[in-house]
Amino acid sequence: MAIDPICKMEVDETTTTLVSEYRGQKYFFCGPGCKAAFDKDPEKYMSRDDHQQHDRHH
Repeated sequence: MAIDPICKMEVDETTTTLVSEYRGQKYFFCGPGCKAAFDKDPEKYMSRDDHQQHDRHH
């Protein structure tokens, strides 16, 4: 199960159609509102670990 980066709900990544890709990573969402919020400003929802992982790739 994936975790929705907006509301932190568990999301079944094998069945959801609400997916965004940002910086080469896929993010899964429980509903269209969460996906829209993420798509509008993905940096706002990046955790410290996400930033550190991205920095290691460059």
